Amino acid sequence: MLNVDCRCAAEAAVGWEHGATQADLDGLADAVRRGRDRIVNQPDQWEGWRKLPVRSDYASAVKALAADRRQWATDMLVLGIGGSALGNIALQTALNPPTWNLLPPRRRNGPRLFVLDNADPDLVGEVLDLVGPRLKTTLVNVISKSGETAETASQFLVVRDLLARKLKGDFARHIVATTDARKGTLHEIAKADGYAMLEVPDDVGGRFSVLSPVGLFPAAMCGIDVDELLAGAAAMKTRVEDAAAPWRDNPACILAAVKFLAATRKAKPIHVMMPYSNRLYGMADWYRQLWAESLGKRRDRAGGEVFAGPTPVKALGATDQHSQVQLYREGPNDKLTVFLAVERHPRELAIPEAPGGAGGLAYLAGAEMGRLLNAEKRATEYALRVSKRPSVTITFDAVTPHSVGEFIYLYEFTTALMGELLNINAYDQPAVELGKQATFALMGKQGRIGKKDVARDILGREEATYAELKQRIEGS
Repeated sequence: MLNVDCRCAAEAAVGWEHGATQADLDGLADAVRRGRDRIVNQPDQWEGWRKLPVRSDYASAVKALAADRRQWATDMLVLGIGGSALGNIALQTALNPPTWNLLPPRRRNGPRLFVLDNADPDLVGEVLDLVGPRLKTTLVNVISKSGETAETASQFLVVRDLLARKLKGDFARHIVATTDARKGTLHEIAKADGYAMLEVPDDVGGRFSVLSPVGLFPAAMCGIDVDELLAGAAAMKTRVEDAAAPWRDNPACILAAVKFLAATRKAKPIHVMMPYSNRLYGMADWYRQLWAESLGKRRDRAGGEVFAGPTPVKALGATDQHSQVQLYREGPNDKLTVFLAVERHPRELAIPEAPGGAGGLAYLAGAEMGRLLNAEKRATEYALRVSKRPSVTITFDAVTPHSVGEFIYLYEFTTALMGELLNINAYDQPAVELGKQATFALMGKQGRIGKKDVARDILGREEATYAELKQRIEGS
């Protein structure tokens, strides 16, 4: 069972100025309980994520389609960005070996996976060159609710054209569209071409969608046990939504309380996630989007300007002990660090004796590498504590589909609860839209703003060629 330990973020560890005091927690108790109850009892239009762990229809559809496509797919491309990509990367890196794409087929329980999460021509072109000789056994999963997100749409048009030219009339079975169930550009193309389709739920925002077909289908294709993933999330759902249990025993409530206090009362606006496991590093990327898009808001629910949102940062233990911890210990005391620790790593390596009896390395001989990595985590936690820098530790007993599902639901609920404590809407993302509209304008699509508006702001005049704007934007 996933464990959340906040002792090193308390007054007893780092002092009242930097850590949560008894009075702090007592004063926050009613707000935490009210926030939890609002999430559970008064669902928002975007709170479909809470139903995902206990929905069987999505898992059944995903497993049936994956069982069919895995019979012939040697390679799989996922086309998506943001929530359509980061969750897939996080699941793959956590639950399959880091050498997955290099393993021979007999040692892989599914196809090679390539997540194309950017409109970078080098990335897309190089991957297409690699899978080109195997197009007949390549499956493409394009993920977009509307189908009009510029980055994913551009990838899709390139890949669809390649498949249609090379595979002729057989190309449609090589594409699975995860999209709106009833409408949208991608939905219409999928219907016309005859692709298999999976649903992006109406009431689940992209950053909360990893436990929907958005994340479940690529996971199932790559041999990840999606039933156990959902079971872990369901187990955490039961824990964090139990109103009868004391709120300080609720892992999401105590985590949200400590994070809220750090951000609002202890001058800690930067929240670092530092896994001591390479497998969990993708989870830190997933957390950054979930946290930033959900909580970075200019206005509260009453319309007042608040400019809310702790800044999420990722680090990797022990790698970043040698690149960031100097700053974390002796730089501004403006950070709360959340360590991710693993009791039993997916595999172990024994460290042999040093050659020639080198005395300086005798302390390593016979130890396991996982023990060393866990000692590094405890040492960093200790060093931060000595410098009065607060930290929290979330411990996985092992990195399994069940524990990863627990972690995903824990952080989704914690994020929603932070939104309640900050009195902001954790489900919208108004600041993202202007950049999308400006991209549309620069590419010649009619929208709410035009190329003249962008040109006036960038160049100080209304008339501009696309080349001028492109040069100014890329040079800035």
